[in-house]
Amino acid sequence: AFRTQFEAFRTQFENSPDVGVWAKLTNSYCLVTYASSENFFASLETELADHIPCIHTSIANTRCIGRMCAGNSKGLLVPSNTTDQELLHLRNSLPEKVVVQRVEERLSALGNVIACNDHVALVHVDLDRETEEIVSDVLGVEVFRQTVGGNALVGSYCVFTNKGGIVHPKATIEELDELSSLLQVPLIAGTVNRGSDVIGGGMIANDWSAFCGIDTTSTELSVIENILKLHEAKPSNIITEMRASLIDSMT
Repeated sequence: AFRTQFEAFRTQFENSPDVGVWAKLTNSYCLVTYASSENFFASLETELADHIPCIHTSIANTRCIGRMCAGNSKGLLVPSNTTDQELLHLRNSLPEKVVVQRVEERLSALGNVIACNDHVALVHVDLDRETEEIVSDVLGVEVFRQTVGGNALVGSYCVFTNKGGIVHPKATIEELDELSSLLQVPLIAGTVNRGSDVIGGGMIANDWSAFCGIDTTSTELSVIENILKLHEAKPSNIITEMRASLIDSMT
């Protein structure tokens, strides 16, 4: 049964509302950490499995995979201490078109220092030049060194898709305008999990779904649904739109 209306869902990982710490969601895959119970994985899989693979994994022998890796529908970047076994598992499980790349980077929690969609990435101002090039090549994005609401950890303090994004509540109007023009999507300053400013830790999202921590209020949820344009999104529409714009650009 295909759902015509997608929305933001509340979920939790072993009593933790920090959904973005334990999972990574893009338009072509969802990575989920190992857990003692399957509830969290099942809550994501129920909504996503018809469209993209949901994959159990660890990264660098840790469970907080959402903070350790950065990726979009084209690629996935993992830190240099990712084991060979993990790398092999990811390459075997992910769709063929997704490039998986290890990155030698001092700031090894890549999910905290890189935020991206399928077109643009914001990165920590101190990220290595080499890493910046890898982000650009593997993820196929334009890269900008930025802060969000005065914070250098861009991956922790914002979440954006190809439709819209939510950033740290202390971001000024000027900053929102600047980020919005770089990303070419509408942005709003907001919170998750009843007032938490760690947006990246509290939620995951792609172009047709979002999962927020269990503490997220209904007001926060409706702000997220509206800015990410979830009510008008479904995978088949997105693919049709992509094809249409591809045909436009070829003609």
